[in-house]
Amino acid sequence: MFAVGLPERWALEVHVVDDHSDPPGAEATRNLTERLREEGRRIHLHRHDRNCGKGAALRTGFDAVLASEADDDDLVVIQDADLEYDPGDFPRLMAPVIAGEATTVIGTRWEGRPVIGLRRRVHAGANRLLTLLSNLMTGYRVTDMECCYKLMPVAVLRRVRPLLTEDRFGIEPQLVAALSRQRVPIVEVPVAYEPRRWNAGKKIGWRDGVRALYVIARERLRGPRPPAETRR
Repeated sequence: MFAVGLPERWALEVHVVDDHSDPPGAEATRNLTERLREEGRRIHLHRHDRNCGKGAALRTGFDAVLASEADDDDLVVIQDADLEYDPGDFPRLMAPVIAGEATTVIGTRWEGRPVIGLRRRVHAGANRLLTLLSNLMTGYRVTDMECCYKLMPVAVLRRVRPLLTEDRFGIEPQLVAALSRQRVPIVEVPVAYEPRRWNAGKKIGWRDGVRALYVIARERLRGPRPPAETRR
């Protein structure tokens, strides 16, 4: 990640959340973090005492950012550790904000990308269905609500963080719903995506899809939906 060429006057600070990985994984993460800190990199490690899920890991990372010395105009972006997503897309995600065209950006994996293989087609179809239902509830018109890459200023994160409670993958529709309830317009940009195979440790399953449906409906019932906007 530190090899990514960010725009001028921007620097990278990383908050790594170890969601109670096994001992070898925890040791490797700790050693890597210590080595990078010795090299002068701005990196922080946070470890859970038990496995809690992606949503809990994001909330821990968000809380660490908000407790830091980050300015309101600093940008926060989510990065999965398995590198299914390419950090080289950071400048692409930042560009609309730097140009003054947006405050919050979400990635899309599907624009102009062929989906090959039955399993990937099923995965893409399920994501599109969830995205459609989410759009109906939020007023957005995104194409990939479940995309990991969501970038926002610290000021926006501060507004949506109190609305986030999901421990697992339900955090994705909940975060988008929270942005809508805070009237945050979204710009969508295409990003690279190379999915892991299930035998490589991918953890999302059909139960997470059912939970996402529940979260989408629940968040809509929590209050009136304010006007929202999506641009591409």
